[in-house]
Amino acid sequence: MQYIPGENIFEKFFAQRESLIFQYKKGDLNKREYIEESHAYLVNQDVKPFKNVDAFEKAVFNYQYYNIMAKYFHMKSETLKTSAKHPELAKQYSEKRDKHYHLKDKMTLRAVELKDYYDLEAYYIKVSSVQLKKVLYEIIFHEHPDVVFHSKSRWLRERLEREGVFSNTTKRSVIEQYVNEKY
Repeated sequence: MQYIPGENIFEKFFAQRESLIFQYKKGDLNKREYIEESHAYLVNQDVKPFKNVDAFEKAVFNYQYYNIMAKYFHMKSETLKTSAKHPELAKQYSEKRDKHYHLKDKMTLRAVELKDYYDLEAYYIKVSSVQLKKVLYEIIFHEHPDVVFHSKSRWLRERLEREGVFSNTTKRSVIEQYVNEKY
């Protein structure tokens, strides 16, 4: 992203994200279109994640970046697998997906560390997917109600358990419709 003096990259990025979320909630975009539009924005604006993540906002920004990239590569990989065309390319997309999900989980850890594990909670969420039951969990930050993270990472969950912020209960996701919509 080209830096323009006086411009707040957080505001610009999150304004675009909020616009897409609004369109999704309104029904103008489905989940697949939301992901494609989000990815196109990152590419067109040449958005890159922060290297030095020394603030909560940077961790959230990077989480969103890696999450969008992971979902996009997942979508591409699944499309190629379904069509049985280009298996090598499908494998490359799967590897990129996994790499970005791992980086997303690292940003989640960084965010909770920056909050010193305070005023947040994590729990499994109710999902329609059998494979994701008691696997997918949500992390919410009470001080930042618009920040919602999700993960399947075992190592991250174990860390949250050690810190006493992970509950073994299952709750509805605060963004249940989005979480349960296939793409």
